[in-house]
Amino acid sequence: MRIELATAHGDAGRPNEDYVSVALPASGQGGALVLLDGVTPPEDGGGCAHGVTWFTARLGGALLELSGSQRDMPLAACLSAAIERTAEKHQDTCDLSHVRTPQATVVAVRWDADRVEHLVLSDSVLLVEAPDGTVTPVLDDRLDRLRAAGRLVAPLRNAEDGFFTAAADPGVARRAVTGTLPRAEVRAVAALTDGAARWVEVFGAGDWTRCLDLLRGAGPRELIDEVRAAEAADPLGLAHPRDKAHDDAAAVFAEL
Repeated sequence: MRIELATAHGDAGRPNEDYVSVALPASGQGGALVLLDGVTPPEDGGGCAHGVTWFTARLGGALLELSGSQRDMPLAACLSAAIERTAEKHQDTCDLSHVRTPQATVVAVRWDADRVEHLVLSDSVLLVEAPDGTVTPVLDDRLDRLRAAGRLVAPLRNAEDGFFTAAADPGVARRAVTGTLPRAEVRAVAALTDGAARWVEVFGAGDWTRCLDLLRGAGPRELIDEVRAAEAADPLGLAHPRDKAHDDAAAVFAEL
């Protein structure tokens, strides 16, 4: 088994709001990975005194621990419990009803000798490679569909007919894209926040298969470096329009 990960902030004046981590049990049987992309809050902090990096570290840590220790609990249930646990840590000091209370996109993968489970919530990306080299992106495309339809997305955050992120409501976990594959059908997986997925989605440097090849060959750090170079070459977003000139980026590659 080979696992590599990397993350980098997009703005030197702001903390990195992405989170990525991996857990490998002492038994050597299986493992789990978690990747979060924290949603940058408004000027008022989204009603929270702690901030997004505090939130993603606690939500990510709780989800990783539950995914690794509660092997019989589905990943959606692990996410629900992690959201509830995190909310309890600041519900007495912060306004968790604020529409922009700290929140994040989520990718989680868990594997053992028999199966590989996955969960994707919002616009981070999971790539699954089959033994024959076929790469399948697992996407929660609700936000992209809203944007393509020209709809205002702000009022549709965590709303019916909208898109969903992990915030303070444990029930959002049931909105995630989930699935399970036989272990024999998965050679490798990779997870990317949208800041790293820009390599494909914004700059068109290659397709998802080439992206996974880059992760395997040069590693996640090189992928992020190439994104940074592309951002620097188009600082105003004229050739490649995007919401931010630079974005936090995180990527993890696991060859199972």
